[in-house]
Amino acid sequence: MLTKKQLDLLDFINKRLQRDGVPPSFDEMKEALDLRSKSGIHRLITALEERGFIRRLPHRARAIEIVKLPETLGGASTTFTPEVIDGDRPDKLPSGARPVASIDAVELPVMGRIAAGVPIQSISDNPAGIAVPGAMLASNSHHYALEVKGDSMIDAGINDGDVVIIRETSAAENGDIVVAQVDGYEATLKRFRRKGEVIVLEAANPAYEPRVLPIGSVKVQGKLVGLIRSY
Repeated sequence: MLTKKQLDLLDFINKRLQRDGVPPSFDEMKEALDLRSKSGIHRLITALEERGFIRRLPHRARAIEIVKLPETLGGASTTFTPEVIDGDRPDKLPSGARPVASIDAVELPVMGRIAAGVPIQSISDNPAGIAVPGAMLASNSHHYALEVKGDSMIDAGINDGDVVIIRETSAAENGDIVVAQVDGYEATLKRFRRKGEVIVLEAANPAYEPRVLPIGSVKVQGKLVGLIRSY
């Protein structure tokens, strides 16, 4: 599933291509989506290209072509298949880890990929499933899973390629590891802290600086409750 901004941009590009035969400029895209800078357009374009909706043609200015459209814009539905990314693996299982086969398991949808590094969009339209120990899940709560991309949370025991289990909530306490949506279209996995009128999203890797953001630009979409790791 595309975010509203991604969908709006794809619709705008498609309509301009149909009308003029050429895609709009980045300035026109920025104005159409009411964004403050072209960097936001670059991120949206990259997200659409990664999901296979558009293709950028090399060595040509303003060269964008539509590859496919989602059902909401009159195209065929698409299926997102998470790609496991190999990363460094520890030599032994984490403390308290138990095999799924020995525990009553619940299947959760893997809704896509979440960044532990540079933010990326995370939600998929047709999620795969993963078996999760029932003990990880709180009663009367909605849960989902996300595949981790990046290394910014390695000191919290979260590696590139892990699948994190998220309890859907908009509330977070200082120190919680959360799925945070930034500016309405980026999503990232970070430790949450509120300091006065700002939100600090902290990595668990000294190579990454904390992100300090206005309260209104950060929306908590869920809280980490567990982790699944394959070897």
